[in-house]
Amino acid sequence: MDKFFQDKLSLEYIKHELVKTAYSVEDNLLTRLDPRVLLIWYCYFAIVPWFIYSHIILIGYFCFMVFLTYKAKVSPLIITVLVLGLIGEVGLLFLISLLFGGNFAALLPMFWLSIKLASISLASVSVFSSMNPERFSDALLRLGFPDKLSFSIAYGYRILPTLFEEFQQIILSYRLRGKAPERSGILYWRKIVYFLFIFIRSFYPLILNTAKRSRTTVEALETKGFTYGTNNHKLIQLKTSYLKTTYNDYAFILITFFYLIIVHSLHFVL
Repeated sequence: MDKFFQDKLSLEYIKHELVKTAYSVEDNLLTRLDPRVLLIWYCYFAIVPWFIYSHIILIGYFCFMVFLTYKAKVSPLIITVLVLGLIGEVGLLFLISLLFGGNFAALLPMFWLSIKLASISLASVSVFSSMNPERFSDALLRLGFPDKLSFSIAYGYRILPTLFEEFQQIILSYRLRGKAPERSGILYWRKIVYFLFIFIRSFYPLILNTAKRSRTTVEALETKGFTYGTNNHKLIQLKTSYLKTTYNDYAFILITFFYLIIVHSLHFVL
């Protein structure tokens, strides 16, 4: 059991899952759709749930997002981080409410807040784990977003493995020069504190090394005609010509629309 947790919490495993999520997009229900349709669909489920307070509608949205997350084959690491984040947020809010005179009755509103946040978060991970950086960037270009914003998002995806590799090397250098605690302590608290200090100290060298590479990156982009390409609308249309809506996109929108009608109708019936 101890070896299992060590394997799942290792930097290699985390790096592998992040790279797999960002690049190795598996074929699923959402990858067959036009990324523009996915982004427009996501805008609804990222904004509208904030203004909904009906418990029936929230449960309906949550069940729909759970189904899509399953069909999108989201990484277990992403799901685990999402669940831990929601549990930690609700626990922190509950402790704050107790400090200001609250009681256990505050758990029920926080539960429904968690359902709302979970629905929005699941919609996010389902959509963005089903698009590779190239399709995401091209979809933003075709929707009329600024070219620099589109490139920045794609570049952020692509530089992620490099940053993680650099971060891992810095952490290993600190571990070689330091001394790990001989005893783990209760619930491994000594090792947790040890690694937290290493992580905090590693951020500044990481930012410095990344800044040193920025000049080389800019020169390489200009050499390949980045500025000219982003200002040429014919070139952008040629680059994104593969984006086409199909019957799958229309069917997905219609199914979502009818599902929303059913869920909102249940609110008035019940």
